[in-house]
Formats: sequence, structure tokens, C-alpha cells
Amino acid sequence: MAVDQQIIAAKLLGWYDRHARSLPWRVPPDERRRPDPYPVWLSEIMLQQTTVAAVGPYFARFLALWPTVDALAAADDADVMREWAGLGYYARARNLLAAARVVAANGGFPETEAGLRGLPGVGPYTAAAIAAIAFGEPTVVIDGNIERVTSRLFALPDVLPAGRPRLAAALAPLVSPDRPGDSAQAMMDLGATICTPRKPLCAACPLAAACAAGLAGTAEAFPVKAPRRPRTLKHGTVWWIEHGGQVALVRRPAKGLLGGMLALPGTDWGAAQDHALPFPSDWRLLTEGVRHGFTHFELELKVASTALADRRQLPPGIDPVWTGRADVAAAGLPTLFARAAALALAHLPLLEGA
Repeated sequence: MAVDQQIIAAKLLGWYDRHARSLPWRVPPDERRRPDPYPVWLSEIMLQQTTVAAVGPYFARFLALWPTVDALAAADDADVMREWAGLGYYARARNLLAAARVVAANGGFPETEAGLRGLPGVGPYTAAAIAAIAFGEPTVVIDGNIERVTSRLFALPDVLPAGRPRLAAALAPLVSPDRPGDSAQAMMDLGATICTPRKPLCAACPLAAACAAGLAGTAEAFPVKAPRRPRTLKHGTVWWIEHGGQVALVRRPAKGLLGGMLALPGTDWGAAQDHALPFPSDWRLLTEGVRHGFTHFELELKVASTALADRRQLPPGIDPVWTGRADVAAAGLPTLFARAAALALAHLPLLEGA
């Protein structure tokens, strides 16, 4: 079995040397050098629960604005949150800043998986990936692509995520002690381009001759996962409040969903529809709303719009960041609120002329 695993590992690296994806944070395999840990870490944080295609422009913009971890550590929180807007899972941006400041204070990144686990926002996968790619530690890296490739390669029947220990044990012998980062990235690329979730290209796979699920014609049955629980539906209303061509935005609390982000003010989110309004005014409730999916629930937001005669109408609970109506789209709103703002703007000519 050990010989077979060595052959698998060699074939995997040989395939990667010929077919590695060109990614802006990656050192090509023919260069045989370790990359700067800063872009590796930055990309891995951005790629958590986000696609490579979506991350590319954000990664380039962050590097242009903050080319080193020290520069990022010195950045203003609001600037970082604005540049992150649209990438989702905003706790990652808060942890990114916190980790950058720890690294800058300590004079550099920890160089081991165990040390990297101590940074804010760095979990088991991220620590293992950075340790392997940036520092050459032969860690066992498991992301969604690697999970799929490994479970099919060995036809592992264990239901995930509970079966990850067995999967990790099967994967460990495939990690090259000399090229652990390339081993991990080869598995990632294989899963992203060949061993896809549906209709895998088994005929093009360098590991086809050794793949238990592929040989049995059952590749799409792996990995075995527990059924997803249905997400609950929550409701809320946001308030589009204008005065003198400016819109009242608010800064959300630092902790919690979309923490620290600029947003439209509004109601809490709950199971029942809530069209509560913050003060008496000539409100218009738009018939159309926006719907957005979070990890554990779906949210349906309605938009209520009004124009103030006097800003003193605002109650004490709303601490506005007045933003020009033409500037709202570039204010760095999270996707949910950006969509609600776009909806309000689309209806404003009708509302103003009604």
C-alpha cells in the first residue's frame, strides 16, 4: 500500500507541474520557491466560503492598497470594511485586521500550523494550508476540493464532517515531505478542474487508475454528507431616509452579522414580518423586497422610504452617516443592503413624482 501511495503522490505532483492553475497569490511549481506568507494568508482568508473568481479582484485591490501586512495592520478599520464589501462573511474582515495587527506586533507570521492557529480567523484548514504553502510544513490540508478527491480516491463511506479523521489519515501519506505546499495545491486544482462535484472528468484524471470510486463508477456518490437542515426564513424592514439629496446610513455594531459595516437603518430581523417605522413621516413601503441567504437562515427585507423636512425628525436611536444619494452605491454597503439601496433608488423617481 505504501508503494501505491508513493506512486499516487508522484503522479499528482507530475500532473500539477503541467496543469497548475495560474493564480495571483500562487508561486508556479516550476519556480520551486516559497511564497511571501502575507499574500498566502490574505488569499486563504478571502477564499473561506468564497470562490476563486470572486476573490481575484478583491485580492488585487487589497495588495495595491496595503502591500504588506504592516500596511494592513495600520489601515483604518472603516477603509478595510469598505473594500471588503461584497465579499461576504464580514467577520473575516474584522479577524483579518486583528490578525494583521498581531503579526505586525510580533514581527512576522508564525511559521508552524500550531502557531498559525493562534491568529484571529485562522482555523484548522487555513493554518494547515498556510503552513504547507508558505513555510513547507508537511501538514494535512483539507478543503472542500481535497475532501472530495480523497473520499472518492479511497471510496470512504464515512458521513462527513464526522468522518474527517479517517479522511485525514488516508490523505496524510500522499503529502510530499519535500513539496507539501504543492501537494495541497495539486489536490485543490484536481478537485476544482477534474474531480468536480458533478460529472467529474474521470478520463482526464491522473489518479484514475487508483481511484476506488471512479473504477466502481460511483464517483458522484462521494463524499457522503449528512442531509442539510432547511434554513428558517426571517423578515425585516430597512428605512431609506433622505434629506437634501443625502441618505441616512448607519454603522452596524462591531459584533454580530455584518458587524462594523455601513448599512441602511431598519428593524430587527425576526420570524414575523415587521414593518415598524422609526418616526411619523410620509412613508412609502415598496411592494418589492430583497431576499438574501445567510449560513443558517434566509432573510427577506422590505424597503420603506421617506424624505425628511428636517433632520431633527430622526430619533436618538439612529446615528446617521449622511451620504450623497449618488455616492451610496460606492459607500461599501454589504450586498444585502446594496441591493436594498438599489431597489430604493430605482423607485425614487416614481415616489418623488407621486
